[in-house]
Amino acid sequence: MKKRTAWLSVMLTLFIGASTAVPASAADATSGTATITILHTNDIHSRVEESKEGIGYAKLSTLIKQQKAANPSTLVLDAGDTFHGQTIANLERGESIVKIMNSIGFDAMEPGNHDFNYGSSRLVELSGKAQFPILSANVKKADGTRLLKPYIIKDVAGVKVGIFGLTTPETAYKTHPNNVKGLTFADPVAEAKAMVNELKGKADIIIALAHLGIDKSSVDTSAKVAEQVPGIDVIIDGHSHSTLEHGITVGNTLIAQTGEYSKNIGKVDLQLDGKTIKSKTASLITKPATESVEADPAVLSIIDEIKKSQDSILSQVVGSSAMKLVGEREVVRAGESNLGHLITDAMLDETGADVALTNGGGIRASIEAGQITKGQIITVLPFGNYIQTKKVKGSDIVAALELGVSSYPEPLGGFPHVGGVTFTLDAGKPSGQRVSDVLVKGQPIEPDKDYVLATNDFMAAGGDQYTMFKDYPIANDFSSLEESVIAYLQKIGSVQPSADSRMKVISSASEPQPAPVKPAAPAEAQASSGVYIVQSGDSLWTIARRYGTQWEKLQEWNQLADPNLIFPGQKIVVPAS
Repeated sequence: MKKRTAWLSVMLTLFIGASTAVPASAADATSGTATITILHTNDIHSRVEESKEGIGYAKLSTLIKQQKAANPSTLVLDAGDTFHGQTIANLERGESIVKIMNSIGFDAMEPGNHDFNYGSSRLVELSGKAQFPILSANVKKADGTRLLKPYIIKDVAGVKVGIFGLTTPETAYKTHPNNVKGLTFADPVAEAKAMVNELKGKADIIIALAHLGIDKSSVDTSAKVAEQVPGIDVIIDGHSHSTLEHGITVGNTLIAQTGEYSKNIGKVDLQLDGKTIKSKTASLITKPATESVEADPAVLSIIDEIKKSQDSILSQVVGSSAMKLVGEREVVRAGESNLGHLITDAMLDETGADVALTNGGGIRASIEAGQITKGQIITVLPFGNYIQTKKVKGSDIVAALELGVSSYPEPLGGFPHVGGVTFTLDAGKPSGQRVSDVLVKGQPIEPDKDYVLATNDFMAAGGDQYTMFKDYPIANDFSSLEESVIAYLQKIGSVQPSADSRMKVISSASEPQPAPVKPAAPAEAQASSGVYIVQSGDSLWTIARRYGTQWEKLQEWNQLADPNLIFPGQKIVVPAS
């Protein structure tokens, strides 16, 4: 393994050096040949640390240093969706990410739609804290002036490189509308033409740093800009999370994009003769190729300091609960819980959707009765998933409920926790035929009617097999789940006991049948032990009587803060008598 690691290290160094370093004769002023390299990122969504799939900022910093040692004529660019997504970013409203990027040495960034998630004024504040320009030519204020700087010109070894930014107009509805109030997102094609005309006499090379993407479902794409705006040499792109191994060429424009979450680092090489581009190539530095790369200790130290400094934020009290909010794995993957109710209520409150749906596998801890801190909410919802709305057919909502309860009472990560909707689950029927009496806001669901669904981005993309939602277009993007719950708790103050039940459980196949055999002795019936699944109409007292014990003991054994608050599908541990 050590030999393989050493070999990878050598090969990666050769890859970076061989593809960018210019021999002395080639770089001689008389020949006029040179190479400008662009290292680029997009859609990191604040995944700052190395993970199983992601390279992380500390290794990115090392790669940049290696690249600049091989070729000082190197630019480092980011194409947006950078400041928001994970706890480390959200707690400081993006400033923590700016600190890390400052230490790495980015040359410019273009804001994506999620970079507006803290509001446009906060984005302007962050641009003031950044030691690199945040560029966008097409984001306009009410008076028609630009919110951010439109372009910069960098002198790279005597070659003037013009870089301008383009933000997706989808930002108008792919962040909360309040975040972009008073802003307009001008036509990227028109603004790109204006930028090219502006830069023609000032720059030798023109680069568009864009958060547009190449999804065919989008009206404004980087491909459209490349096709309709001559004069752009390279578009460093983001937004569609597209992994373009060698980029794509539209007209004379090379479009490069890395995918998402620092799974790859992009690399564009511009071979020059004098100040004229002779060839353009795009490639990716992949996660496996960085296996032996040393993480930059300075960046690791900054990340560690940020996380330590956030401890005081995590301890901030945001509300309270009169009872335990149940998030144990065996409960939330097999039944509704008061914590699931809180989460989906928060989703409805923020989005105004008809129905909210989130998966039990995303609920990772319980919260004891008493004060609730930000840290506890983040422990419950640690993944940084954000809320999306989609307009979906009633039939697909029913199909989603059928999928979610298909394994009941066996646990399933995709078990549906819902808001705005109630339904009956018949556990005695086969999967796919279990759900009935579906009501949305108290009215029977209509299969062909469109309903606004709020769910997390994982499920919206078809995660946990919720593929019925995948192809519906996103109506809007909202806060992360943890931000939404924190804001909701701050609004309501305290969670109180409620008899609210959103899933009624019956079992048509388990109705008692006449039996000619002699019934079991009472002692044997009471000796049964294990886990009891709460049914609709149960109380802790009736369950205790069934097992020959006291409800107070069941409350103690199951750590129930409120003995009156149990839910259909909840698991109650019962002892042997």
